[in-house]
Amino acid sequence: MDKRNALRAGAVTATVTLMMLLSSPAMALTRDDGDDPGTGLSVAQTLGLFVLLPIGLFVVIGALAGMPYGSKDKKK
Repeated sequence: MDKRNALRAGAVTATVTLMMLLSSPAMALTRDDGDDPGTGLSVAQTLGLFVLLPIGLFVVIGALAGMPYGSKDKKK
């Protein structure tokens, strides 16, 4: 029974991988009607958008989540 499940999982994985490779955006060499791409991002904009912004959001959310536990003195 384990061999059959392993073969089935392998077949599904291989099929999904093949379909992803065949339908990748790199294969789309022709433009669609109405396609109007904008200007690209600079290196600084890319780093800010995909590196600094997520790190900043993580820190802010972590600080907000930790605020209720911030004070150590017990008030009774």
